[in-house]
Amino acid sequence: MNIDKIFSLGKKIIPTPLFNFFQPFYHYIIAFLGAIFYRFPSLSINVIGVTGSKGKSSVVYLLSKIFENAGIKVGASSSIYFKIGDNEIFNDKKMTMPGRFFMQKFLRQCVKKGCKYAIIEVSSEGIKQFRHKFIKFDTVVFTNLEQEHIESHGGFENYRRTKLKLFQAWGIKNSVVNIDDKNVVFFLAINTRILRFGYGLYNNALDFTGFDFKSLYKPQTIISLNPLEFILNGFYFKSFLYGEFNLYNILAALTVASLKGVPLEFCSSALLSIKGIPGRFEFIHCSQDFSVIVDYAHTPVSLEQVYKTAKNFLKNKTNKLICVLGSAGGGRDKWKRPELGKLAALYCNKIILTNEDPYDEDPLNIILDIKKGINLKNKENIEVFEIIDRKEAIRKALVMAKNGDVVIITGKGSEQWMMIAGQKKIPWSDKKIIEEYFTERQ
Repeated sequence: MNIDKIFSLGKKIIPTPLFNFFQPFYHYIIAFLGAIFYRFPSLSINVIGVTGSKGKSSVVYLLSKIFENAGIKVGASSSIYFKIGDNEIFNDKKMTMPGRFFMQKFLRQCVKKGCKYAIIEVSSEGIKQFRHKFIKFDTVVFTNLEQEHIESHGGFENYRRTKLKLFQAWGIKNSVVNIDDKNVVFFLAINTRILRFGYGLYNNALDFTGFDFKSLYKPQTIISLNPLEFILNGFYFKSFLYGEFNLYNILAALTVASLKGVPLEFCSSALLSIKGIPGRFEFIHCSQDFSVIVDYAHTPVSLEQVYKTAKNFLKNKTNKLICVLGSAGGGRDKWKRPELGKLAALYCNKIILTNEDPYDEDPLNIILDIKKGINLKNKENIEVFEIIDRKEAIRKALVMAKNGDVVIITGKGSEQWMMIAGQKKIPWSDKKIIEEYFTERQ
């Protein structure tokens, strides 16, 4: 029986108040034991941690590909995939940052394979459970902060405080921060001993007095957002990615790569070799008929960014944006459900509400919570459908799509599982369902 199974069993047997009291000690001890068992591998590799609400996995992916194109062997751990040198596998664990023993084993394997860098997506839940402990981080990255995991952390302030702990981790020399995010000053102030590097797009009103930056990466010219083209420090960059949110992710990756000695002119050619990021505004189908996009967006801010970007691909004003969306169950951020519905009604013409990860909640109740935010007053030609079966919902969207329309499917991205009642998970892939549909049409 492994550690996680013992933990789950203890959670069922031990009274909740007693379990909650001893839980932090348990996580800390397991983190320590994991580091000892794998002989503190982070002492032998340069570890880069990426945290924030959105963009973490994209930054990890982009940075790993830039290093790889520079001939640097790298390891990467994110909600998208695990990479150790040339070996890449999808993350099928339904966890952004897996457990302590897994992380230490991952780092040890990176060391054995001769990786120079290990890039880790660090989640708030991972920090809360000390999964980052006894890992020596050289560089940490802050992407942004928004309302997320509020129930889990007991409020936004606690959520931010948890994220800040990464910037106090063992061994940090450098921090890379998004200077356009209003919470950035907290991340700058938490550790005054490290070198600071910033990136952003705008001249905001935040006061950075007392915070010295080694460098700031801000494009001098943004030529296009769809696809991305910009000038940074005199170098021309072009990407197959789309949207302002991806420009931020690219800037974060470029900042880290540059401080690690990869020249910007090389980063420019490396970026052009990246055709897309799995499950992150990923075009699964794009033809003269209509486009189909899969994205991981599951919060109001990220969903709005994705919808705004998707509308750019409508052929003309008469075409429709067709969305398929749901929301996670299990009591996770119930406040956001009507907000997701509100945004769907604001940007989409046809709305299909469906399952995402219901856990032990009734899927229909989740759908009805989302529907509460959909106000059809004074809105013409908007249709709303409730289809609990996600596969059926996706196929419904594809059947309805006409020439020039865009279908945008959000919530799961590249995830390989759906979480259902009884702590069970079933194999899942939005991408495969879409591909099967078009295969049948041939």
